[in-house]
Amino acid sequence: MAKLTRSHHEGHRSDSIGWLRATVLGANDGLISTSALLMGVAAADATPRVLLTTGMAALVSGALSMAAGEYVSVSSQADTERADTAKERRELAEMPDAELKELTHIYMQRGLSRELATQVAEAMTEHDALGTHLRDELGIVGHLTANPVQAALASAAAFSVGALLPIVLSWLFAGQGNFGWILTGATIALLAVLGGLAGWLGGASIWKGAARVLFWGAAAMAASAGIGHLFGTAAG
Repeated sequence: MAKLTRSHHEGHRSDSIGWLRATVLGANDGLISTSALLMGVAAADATPRVLLTTGMAALVSGALSMAAGEYVSVSSQADTERADTAKERRELAEMPDAELKELTHIYMQRGLSRELATQVAEAMTEHDALGTHLRDELGIVGHLTANPVQAALASAAAFSVGALLPIVLSWLFAGQGNFGWILTGATIALLAVLGGLAGWLGGASIWKGAARVLFWGAAAMAASAGIGHLFGTAAG
């Protein structure tokens, strides 16, 4: 039998699911919310200066909101993981026999015989008791634990990147009669790219990922444009 000379590591899509989720959702939110807002304001016959100011305000406030929300959410998850870790460490110190039986029962539920489950539990406890219980009992894996700062920065940066396209378009084309169509077309195209990319990176269908993002993005922009036309007409 060949001797293992190095540790095993195999990459999986789930290894990056945390930052992927924050990044894709942030970019989609920045693009959809800013484009929809500008569509509504443009439909109310806003001036180019108002459109640009509105877009910048949407970028700043949205990025900060995404960062704060993600930080609070992931911090709560991290607090839970720390509390569970402390609890497991205390139980291992105070009642190791009970924890060993619990680990044995977990392996038996996964299909091992009692004898083999006992052997595996004893070996894993000797190797890394706390890490084994966190992983096999609670599903907490060291390199997948929540990182609030990383998630907050990724969300804020992604939102800002997504919001830049409608802002640039408002700077270049605001005041032109076809601004709404330009903004809509560019937003739909980028949404399709982002949705397809998210599907591909997550191992799902590219077309399905693009379609679901396109649907909700188009719905948001249509609703905002309708409200802008309604209130713009009423104000006029």
